[in-house]
Amino acid sequence: MQEKVNIVSRPQWGAAAPRQKEKLKAPAWRVIIHHTALPSCKGLTECKDQLVCIQRMHMKERGFDDIGYNFLVGGDGTLFEGRGWGVVGAHTKGNNHDSLGIAFMGNYNNETLSKDLFSSVELLLQSGVSQGFLHRDFVLLGHRDLGNTECPGEQLYAALPNLRGTK
Repeated sequence: MQEKVNIVSRPQWGAAAPRQKEKLKAPAWRVIIHHTALPSCKGLTECKDQLVCIQRMHMKERGFDDIGYNFLVGGDGTLFEGRGWGVVGAHTKGNNHDSLGIAFMGNYNNETLSKDLFSSVELLLQSGVSQGFLHRDFVLLGHRDLGNTECPGEQLYAALPNLRGTK
């Protein structure tokens, strides 16, 4: 039996309403991993302000309809709902209509990853597959695989093969 995934909902972290939501037409085939390149945070209390700032920046400065990522994960493995399941994100230009964007909150060019981070993301991915939001044979990519960027940082990118055991 699958473990229950605890996800901090949008109302719990104080998300503003999205301008609009575009549904994915099918289960996502790709999971694209990002980092926020901001200081890491742990739990709801510490991460709340950062989430609100990221959403505000995405909506006001970048002109997105909402926070760009589908989900975010705090430094202790706490999962946060961004756009959520089955919604087109704004996380990887030209690659959002068949993917799920997950951002690790922190700067993983130099920060190290805890084991909790991967275990909670693995649970999230398993949940997405079992609910039909993520294709069973999804491909896991770092943002840099699809664009000219350092994202998701050296440490996180190097560790991505350890997440591939999620299927």
